[in-house]
Amino acid sequence: MYMNNYVVVAIFLALGVLLPIVALTFGRLLRPNKPVEEKYTTYESGNEPVGAGQVRFNVRYYLFALMFVIFDVETVFLYPWAVAYKQLGLFALVEMFIFIALLVVGLIYAWKKKVLQWTSI
Repeated sequence: MYMNNYVVVAIFLALGVLLPIVALTFGRLLRPNKPVEEKYTTYESGNEPVGAGQVRFNVRYYLFALMFVIFDVETVFLYPWAVAYKQLGLFALVEMFIFIALLVVGLIYAWKKKVLQWTSI
């Protein structure tokens, strides 16, 4: 019984590794290959590139994006819970209060670390 479970996992691992390799190999064999110097330049609406290709962003963009993802995930979990609340009972209510409490602790931590204040460099 247990060996059968390992075989299924091994098959999925093999497929997960082999399918992308096979797809990329077939793509490399079938696509046209005409290297030209212009293909290796940066394209900016047909204009010649000016300046560096990499721009430094403020780390606050990243932190705000993480905060958005955290609270977006919260709404994703809250909506189905609210729809099925009557069938779930008291246990699910306690679990949701624990979940929301953890999110509030994270929000308070971010607030204390002044992550939510936007300051220019």
